[in-house]
Amino acid sequence: MDKTSYTNLAKMWELAEDRAFTRQSEDAQAVRRRAEEAGSPQGTAQQAELLGLLVRLVGATSVIALGTGSVVETLQLVEGLEGRGQLTAVDSSAQGIGLIRSLFTKLDDTTQTTLRAVNAAAEAFLPRLNAGTYQFIAVCGETENYAAAFEQAPRLLGKHGVIVFTDAMALQSPNSKGGVLNPADRSDKAVAMRALLDDVQSDDRFASVFVPVGTGMLIATKIN
Repeated sequence: MDKTSYTNLAKMWELAEDRAFTRQSEDAQAVRRRAEEAGSPQGTAQQAELLGLLVRLVGATSVIALGTGSVVETLQLVEGLEGRGQLTAVDSSAQGIGLIRSLFTKLDDTTQTTLRAVNAAAEAFLPRLNAGTYQFIAVCGETENYAAAFEQAPRLLGKHGVIVFTDAMALQSPNSKGGVLNPADRSDKAVAMRALLDDVQSDDRFASVFVPVGTGMLIATKIN
């Protein structure tokens, strides 16, 4: 590919983000503003939109969301459930879980989906969940969430269950120096994401794909 092709790809990403942002509901945009004003940066609009679509495609009724104040993504996951089943949001930070609980308070009157917010570290909480009862796991936020989620995913997901790792390029980390894209970036999340990409895509229990949506999304479905 020549320089013009790469320039066009960058413009395409910008167009996709702009379109996804304008398509978001007023509620989603209000949630984004409140979260960012509270000091909790949110992921891209196209990333959140794709998460909601994937939940619909899977037909999921039981979803786990791991993240640090990832309220826009959580809202899209709830919308993707279309009033079915249960969404369990796990956040280890007090501020993050406060934002999630505030969102859930507003949603309780508008959805039949059961909403559960848990203030806990992923590595401590996930082993307590029942095996084989979840169809979808979305992973955002802290570096520790990623390895913990992948370790538990084969046990938690039923056949053809899906796990999605957002920010796979580690560009949203506060101390990012280019993330996975910069070989010199040895920050915790960049190192962890390089290992995760290799581990997930070499694991024969999953079929997976990396897509350049948002700041990178690694999507894997359990084969057996």
